[in-house]
Amino acid sequence: MDIEFDPYKSRINERERGLPFALASQFEFETAVFKVDARCDYGEVRIRALGKIDGRVHVVVFTEREHAIRIISLRKANRREVYLYEQEINRS
Repeated sequence: MDIEFDPYKSRINERERGLPFALASQFEFETAVFKVDARCDYGEVRIRALGKIDGRVHVVVFTEREHAIRIISLRKANRREVYLYEQEINRS
């Protein structure tokens, strides 16, 4: 599945977090932990995934489109999120 994103938002993310959205192509979706983000009505289903890029746990928020995954957010996971990821992976 292809990855798409807003180039403007990607540049902002790269400037603020050092992570361009194109990096999500290296995200290990096969071993990721997924959760639907139901905190708000976004008008679409948003999925939060914890998974690795280059051996480090990251958080990717995305929505599924017909032929692509659209990236909404990408950042390094905090300690709590790393712990949650490890707990879920070890449970499997």
